[in-house]
Amino acid sequence: MNQKIGGMFMSKKKWLTVGIATMSVLALAACSNKSSNESGAGKHITMSSKYSGPGKATTAGNNSTLKIAEVNDAPFTGIASGTLASNAEDSDVFSPGAPGGSDSLFNVTKNWKIIDGGLANQRLNRKAKTVTITLRKNARWSNGAKVTAKDIEYPYEIIGNKDTTSQQYSSDYAAIKGMAAYHAGKAKTISGFTYPDGQKGRTVVIHLTKMSPSMKFAGNSFIWGGVEPYEYYKGTPISKLASSKQVRKNPIFTGPYKLDKEVQGESTTWSPNKYYWGKKAQIKHITIQVVSMNNIVAAMNSKKYDFVLGGIGSSQYPKIKKLKDYGTAGTPALSYSYFGFNVGHMDPKTGLNVMDKNAKMANKNLRRAMMYAVDIDAVAKKFGNGLSWRANTLIPPVFKDVYDSKTPGFKYNMKKAKSLLDKAGYKKQGKWRTDPNGKKLVIHLGAMSSSSATEATYQYYLQQWHKAGLNVQMTGGKPMEMNSFYTTLQKPKQNKMDVFLGAWSTSSEPTPTQIYGVDAPYNMGHFATKKNTELLNSLNSNKAWNAKYRVQQYKKWQEYMNSQAAYAPEEFSYSWSPVNKRVKGYNVAAENNEFWSSLSLTAANPK
Repeated sequence: MNQKIGGMFMSKKKWLTVGIATMSVLALAACSNKSSNESGAGKHITMSSKYSGPGKATTAGNNSTLKIAEVNDAPFTGIASGTLASNAEDSDVFSPGAPGGSDSLFNVTKNWKIIDGGLANQRLNRKAKTVTITLRKNARWSNGAKVTAKDIEYPYEIIGNKDTTSQQYSSDYAAIKGMAAYHAGKAKTISGFTYPDGQKGRTVVIHLTKMSPSMKFAGNSFIWGGVEPYEYYKGTPISKLASSKQVRKNPIFTGPYKLDKEVQGESTTWSPNKYYWGKKAQIKHITIQVVSMNNIVAAMNSKKYDFVLGGIGSSQYPKIKKLKDYGTAGTPALSYSYFGFNVGHMDPKTGLNVMDKNAKMANKNLRRAMMYAVDIDAVAKKFGNGLSWRANTLIPPVFKDVYDSKTPGFKYNMKKAKSLLDKAGYKKQGKWRTDPNGKKLVIHLGAMSSSSATEATYQYYLQQWHKAGLNVQMTGGKPMEMNSFYTTLQKPKQNKMDVFLGAWSTSSEPTPTQIYGVDAPYNMGHFATKKNTELLNSLNSNKAWNAKYRVQQYKKWQEYMNSQAAYAPEEFSYSWSPVNKRVKGYNVAAENNEFWSSLSLTAANPK
């Protein structure tokens, strides 16, 4: 699971790298509460979102290099474009190039509500069904070029293009006039965008068929929260953008830092961007380097890094807490880990997910039984240290208004698991159960290589499923490297993983259409029912302007997803980092729209 920074909370849905205990081990930790808790909202440690070391910042400190570890067990992919990146690691290693830590257009409050004062301001007109976005006069890219109205529109072309590699499209974008025709390849432009002062001007008006209450918040699934440099990209077909030198080797940014060097998959190096419109960066050099989960504690012990992105395993929290020259800071995570079940495929012709009634995991009682057979409270207690806990729904509790704290989720109950399997016709023949047709049943679990604590959790899950009589084995016999795991999972159709363990870094607005919608590329288990589509659509319908109705529909959706268990929650967590005492101004609160510019250093090296 990945720690996110300041404005990075606003980014769109991305997958996280660790498998299963991405909460229990990646960025976070597990819960020390007893498993008597009814819902998934377990007791946990709370931390300040801020840390500032003693003493004053110095010239020698600010002229030195801020050293950051990106905690991950695989190389980062290296896609610097927010619309094309699909994992949180790329967002992390390129975050100094973005205001607040993302390519965000907007300034926000602590609840991620859009307010004036960012790269651009937004105005909603419910009656006219328009969203007007106006750039600030001094908005420039890190190469000195002006940010233009066309740069606001271009992300929609990238996301909606029928040949794109972006994973961000969902049916919510079809609310923009002309987007459906463009997405189908029937139009070369998106007719719903107009430019009052021309494409090289500062203003875009987006014309929609419906308005949504979510549009008031950054990270919603209708209005993209970033810009892309049209003039810089325009010579490259959208289908080839992700591999282009503009995205991979020489990306440009709108934030406080510019990229000086990238060592592919390993590190990024930064210096202040003289064209940045906002608060001036105080530190002259930043390096972000990939460090494995098993090596991060030793690296911190020897003071190699000032703080981490990507998070540290919960099992290592006691060791980190003892480090004399580090404080800790964190916030409830905009993320969660989950179990996904392969129940279908994506039709490449229509771009829609389709459920296969004959899929191995098609029976919801098989899926529910597998969830009741594992004691996630015990996992959280064993590997946690008060920083992660069993999740009870697919909406993180950080979204207080719509999170359903009352639904119990999948509380451990082996008796219930066995009973569900018996009733569904999964009968035991010797050691293992057969499928309802009496045929041999082998279920393959896909999970990513991770820390020793996370991999121990995989073994525990296998053991529990075996106790229930299910022959579950790891795909390929062992955990998979992150990139090959997702390459397999993102195929329109795959049969190597029947159940898989992943995690989502969510955006700062909770609508889950981009993850679980019928046309969402991220819906990698291919769950698609009429009821799910109806409930997802209701979250942003005209009725949803009534807050009470919207909350009610969110809770219905959470309960429905638990009843189907095509995706099932694993853990919620706290997103935290150790911070060296030479660092001043570290603040991961959502409303800190100047994360990187607020940092300064009191000494030339980590203390």
